[in-house]
Amino acid sequence: METTEPNPTWDADAHSETVDVLESAVAEIDVRVWSADWCGDCRAVLPDFFAALEAAGVPSDEVEVYEVDENKDGEKVEEYDVSLIPTIVVERGDEEIARFEESEDRPAAQYVADRLLDSDVMV
Repeated sequence: METTEPNPTWDADAHSETVDVLESAVAEIDVRVWSADWCGDCRAVLPDFFAALEAAGVPSDEVEVYEVDENKDGEKVEEYDVSLIPTIVVERGDEEIARFEESEDRPAAQYVADRLLDSDVMV
């Protein structure tokens, strides 16, 4: 899926705090992403998010990506109550510690990093 390809021009140095938080949490979290190439918000948001994950060294096996069709149907959509895309859910064990839906007041990677800091994942 094109929306999950990291943005090659994303500047990790300019976002070093976000990268550091993601890097520190890497062994503690699982990331789930619902997306679609037809979705404009996904194309705008996710390449930078995936660039941040890449810069933080988050292994691809800790990121599950689910493609959603134009009817908002897809794997685990109902289980995770996904109604907007992109949706990013970050879990530690069975606990959801962050949820980014469609758009927020800051980039997805920063939003997730802020939630990680608030959730005591950082030890």
